Amino acid sequence: MQGQIVNNCGDELYRALATGTPVKPLSERFANISLEDAYYISLRMMSHRIESGERIVGKKIGVTSRAVQQALGVDQPDFGFLTDAMCFMDGDRVSLRDNNLIQPRAEGEIAFKLKSRLEGPGVTARQVLEATEFVMPCFEVVDSRIENWQIKIEDTVADNASCGVFVLGTERVDPCSLDLAALEMTVSKNGQEISRGKGAAVQGHPANAVAWLANTLGRFGIALEAGEIILSGSLVPLEPVQAGDRMQLTAPGLGSVSVRFTE
Repeated sequence: MQGQIVNNCGDELYRALATGTPVKPLSERFANISLEDAYYISLRMMSHRIESGERIVGKKIGVTSRAVQQALGVDQPDFGFLTDAMCFMDGDRVSLRDNNLIQPRAEGEIAFKLKSRLEGPGVTARQVLEATEFVMPCFEVVDSRIENWQIKIEDTVADNASCGVFVLGTERVDPCSLDLAALEMTVSKNGQEISRGKGAAVQGHPANAVAWLANTLGRFGIALEAGEIILSGSLVPLEPVQAGDRMQLTAPGLGSVSVRFTE
């Protein structure tokens, strides 16, 4: 794709975010769009967010489990950036209107807080664990600026990996004190259990997913920096949410996190 088209697409997605108005899939309109094009579109979109005063605080890998890939019709993970404006804490209320959420879906994850830098290629799961200060439970609320979630992998990468907001728990746990692959997470909606999942659903082990992210971004000269929050992907299926819903997850040994959605 030509540079001006890439810039125009990034501008369009930022307007969609700012106005809460979705757009037609890029993959339908630009048959030759590549994953690299999509990444540079996401950088253009993110540049507008930074210019508006937001600050990058981490990165995310998404669509890591087979269940989520099948639900969204994609065949590989996506990746994007997290900003301070996206971050909420356990028990917070998230306004759909104030955060311009169009078609949000919540998913339960394990978040990694890094204490040292990771840059691919060649990053291993062991190195991820050694570079992690602590892990914590997390809801990621994904949202698509693409109409009706009609996405291919190029669409979601261009759309900053369909990032909406994320909600962090208060527990701070040494990742080496847990078997993260065997860790079981239970998710409830409005007081009723709706799903369960294990860490192994995330590419066999959540640290594998973080290593994949470090190596994938490394091809673009981007590192996972010390101090950043890294979202490693959902253990459970995505759940649509609307105003009035309360989501809660619990994971023995890791803790819990809840969030309520308002208009």
